[in-house]
Amino acid sequence: MTPKTMTMMAAALAAAWLPQAAPAQVLGSDAAACASGGPAILVRIEGLKDRKGNLKLELYPANQDDFLQDDGVLERAGKTFRRVSVPTPAGGGPIAICIRVPHPGRFALLFTHDRDGKNKFNFWSDGAGFPSNTKLGRRKPPLAYALIDVPNGVVTTNIRAQYLRGLGGFGPVD
Repeated sequence: MTPKTMTMMAAALAAAWLPQAAPAQVLGSDAAACASGGPAILVRIEGLKDRKGNLKLELYPANQDDFLQDDGVLERAGKTFRRVSVPTPAGGGPIAICIRVPHPGRFALLFTHDRDGKNKFNFWSDGAGFPSNTKLGRRKPPLAYALIDVPNGVVTTNIRAQYLRGLGGFGPVD
């Protein structure tokens, strides 16, 4: 056996004996939808500015007229709207939240970090993000940033939180 082969074998054995990082607990009132196979979206959120307040996912129809529309308006019209809100968990690392969808298809998804817990978006302190992870800047985000296709099952997406970063508008913390 060559020294290189012995080194690779030792590394493989060490990796097998080291404890593996536990998967993040899936949070939210819809966690069972992800565990049972959906249809649902499993969102892995990273890049939080801090661990204060609440985290929220909102599901909208995938069209410009309904995107970011008031939930009462959408619900009265019988259109798709769903919200899952959880207290921001302590600790570090990514956070996993599940949101169920009414059927497979295309939807718009918004993530917000309500840092002060007042349940109203504060432009100056709260964070936001979308499945595209495109830098938001200073303008209202276009629908294209929020679109996500959900199969007959569970789709996973990663969202990096963005916060106001001076004159450049919203962007990731680091």
